[in-house]
Amino acid sequence: MKHYCLMCGSKLEMKMIEAREREICLNCGWIHYKQYKVSAGVRIEKDGCLLLVQRGIEPWKESWYMPAGFLEIDEGLEEAAVRETCEETGLQVKTLGLAGVYTYDDDPRGNGILFLYDAEIIGGKMQVSDETLQIAFLSPDEINGLEFTGNCGRRQIGDWLKTKGVSMEINNG
Repeated sequence: MKHYCLMCGSKLEMKMIEAREREICLNCGWIHYKQYKVSAGVRIEKDGCLLLVQRGIEPWKESWYMPAGFLEIDEGLEEAAVRETCEETGLQVKTLGLAGVYTYDDDPRGNGILFLYDAEIIGGKMQVSDETLQIAFLSPDEINGLEFTGNCGRRQIGDWLKTKGVSMEINNG
């Protein structure tokens, strides 16, 4: 697929620039630098169980993950995590601190980085959305065998299981 320059509209061409193949506009010199998509999410635990959401849309439809999504251009990390949680679960949450940072390279929408925050519920009513099929607090035993949203989702959930002293093989999809 051909891409076009954001500055002058000319077709971009592939060239070696800074020891990497990059798209460049031969007309004005603009270089397209591919960058990570940035997302944020929450890890909420209640009574030894982890809040997970089952996706209702592609990619990874019917797979499980912690509430998360892409940042909008005008919001910060924690603000995005809170917004995405409300959109996907109906719950109002407060972030408590950074739980982890995860990169991913298997999302068909693009490579990215996810900032995961520990959070607590402060209001709202748990309900599915257009993006979700199910929302549940699941124990480590209930998590065993579920399909997860790519390598990033598996690592996040695997890290939570480690905090519970649980070592189990989680599904690789």
